[in-house]
Amino acid sequence: MKKYKIFMNFDKEEKWLTDMERKGYTLVKNSYGYTFQSGEPKQTEIKIDYRTFKDGEEFEDYRTLYEDSGWEHIAGTKRSGSQYFRRTDNFAREDIFSDTDSKAARYNRMSILWLRTLIPIIIIYPIMVWKDIMSLKALFNLKLLYLTPGLWERSGDDFTTAFLFETPFALMRAFLWAILPVMIVACIFYSTKAYWQYRKTLDSKV
Repeated sequence: MKKYKIFMNFDKEEKWLTDMERKGYTLVKNSYGYTFQSGEPKQTEIKIDYRTFKDGEEFEDYRTLYEDSGWEHIAGTKRSGSQYFRRTDNFAREDIFSDTDSKAARYNRMSILWLRTLIPIIIIYPIMVWKDIMSLKALFNLKLLYLTPGLWERSGDDFTTAFLFETPFALMRAFLWAILPVMIVACIFYSTKAYWQYRKTLDSKV
């Protein structure tokens, strides 16, 4: 079973996944949505950390550390960021985090990762505009997406044929030229949102 949801709050995501487990749906993958496998309902807990790893050995050591503490790693890769754990030992502690600071730190790591994604885009985008590889004006004047010389002076079948031929390429240019501004806005939004949640979690211990 596949479900699509977006969470910016780990506590809400954990609660939803725990409820799914108790209904008999086990998380097996979190890539382009949540993939569940039907089975027996489990009275367990799902917890989420946010980390990336340089290599497979570091990632395996991380997984082993938690599994030895009664928490099974059920989803996440060394580069995915979100790491999902299910409590398998009833005597294991109720959370994978020992204190509020470590629980809040996952939001800080997420915020930093979004900023790292943003930096190369901010560097590349102005260069592409300066080199005239991309045209910002074309996003507001769609005619500029069509590069066929004299297209708009043509008429009749000549215009229709040329217009229909180039339209798929124009749409592709529009997508490629628009995707970077969208990514910049998304990175700023998610980084800010994650940092705000980081501060909020830290404040909750006061």
